[in-house]
Amino acid sequence: MKKKLVYPFLAVSLSFSLGACSEQTKETAAPKEKQATEAYGTHTAHWSYEGETGPEHWGELDPSYSACINGNEQSPINIEFSQVKTNERLENIQIQYKPTPFSLVNNGHTVQANASPPTNSIVVEGNEYKLAQFHFHTPSEHQLNGQPYDMELHLVHQDANGKLAVLGVMIQEGKESEKLASIWDALPKEETEKDVTVEEEVDLQALLPVDQTSFHYNGSLTTPPCAEEVKWIIFEQPMEMSKEQIQAFQQIFPDNHRPVQSLNEREIIKN
Repeated sequence: MKKKLVYPFLAVSLSFSLGACSEQTKETAAPKEKQATEAYGTHTAHWSYEGETGPEHWGELDPSYSACINGNEQSPINIEFSQVKTNERLENIQIQYKPTPFSLVNNGHTVQANASPPTNSIVVEGNEYKLAQFHFHTPSEHQLNGQPYDMELHLVHQDANGKLAVLGVMIQEGKESEKLASIWDALPKEETEKDVTVEEEVDLQALLPVDQTSFHYNGSLTTPPCAEEVKWIIFEQPMEMSKEQIQAFQQIFPDNHRPVQSLNEREIIKN
């Protein structure tokens, strides 16, 4: 498949604005609204998930990607339960989702669903983040106790200051996800120039795990420019999709994950 230079994956001030990104990247210099709608930002240097432009070389492709090799708070990570700390004083995330229209793009790196209008939001530590888009990776980027899942869903949110917070949901093979059926019916198999309209509204609240126990840590974008200061919240309980649904995505993107990165001195908090 032909791969483009552009990764609409959520520009990034990427939420979880917990890292320490002192240098302004191209995406952080862009208007906030644009940051949130372009999956992980728009860049000129071509990158991919394999070969000479794969993850191990991202930091060499463009000066603005330097955090991919020099950053200290990179994502994804392996969440080792023995290293997790519990903080019962941490406020629970407030998730305010309702059925919403979405449109799809295939940006050459994933299938991304853009919210229109951005009416869904979450509140993390008293700060509101609006849902800008969600997208998928296979296999999962994060690991739990060293184990990857079949896929991973990332719901990317942005606050009024352009900072990002991402909810991550592991996906394992099981029963069909009826809530995602309308999106899977419209999956664009090739890169798109225009958004593809999803016929039915998507109820994201119904996708989330019933048990919302989650792991919180400070990280980065998982795609170039790998900018830090991103709040990550990973649910412990996975969601299910059918084997057919998982394979349908993998036929478009056989592998679009970044390998796990070093935890360094960071804490992982369970809530």
